[in-house]
Amino acid sequence: MKRIITLIVFAFTVSLSAQSQYEKGMSKAFELWGANKNKEAGQLFERISKAESDNWLPSYYAATIEIIGSFGVKDEVFLKAKLNKAQEFLDKAMIISRDNPEILITQALLNTAYMAFDGQKYGMSMSMKNKGLYSKAFKLAPNNPRVILSKAEADIGAARFFGQSTVPFCKDIKKAIELGKEEKRTIKFYPKFMLKRAEQLLKKCEQK
Repeated sequence: MKRIITLIVFAFTVSLSAQSQYEKGMSKAFELWGANKNKEAGQLFERISKAESDNWLPSYYAATIEIIGSFGVKDEVFLKAKLNKAQEFLDKAMIISRDNPEILITQALLNTAYMAFDGQKYGMSMSMKNKGLYSKAFKLAPNNPRVILSKAEADIGAARFFGQSTVPFCKDIKKAIELGKEEKRTIKFYPKFMLKRAEQLLKKCEQK
């Protein structure tokens, strides 16, 4: 009996240690990211994803860093290298967590990076893919503020491309903001709603 208790305590201690290492690693990666050390942050998220094979979050953030860093890139070879790497991370995250609205809208962001690079070349195909992604994400999580805001941004981008008013989509941003303020995160390091950014988008939207 004593030996069983000892084994249970040992297992529990190892579990706490592993959790602590994960939390320390993720916190450090976010710290690097916040200091604009994106390459180092991405590499750390990647290392964590290898150690946490059943956790989609490290791969999700590694992909997000690559995607965000691809906007503004002028060289297509470099762009594809970054987005292909991001796609690998997203594919891994999708295997771990299927039908995840957070991953779906990040996939849409990746597609948007291609459109931002060359709308004539990628606009038609990627916009159709994104339409399906947003539709699926919205069905899975109709009150997810990130889903609502992401779709609103896509709609605003399309409206601007065709010279149309963005005002009709302001209400969606407002809804996202309301839901974002009320949202309670129960999973540590789960994607959070970027309130300030949403408020800035709303301000720009209402000016059109």
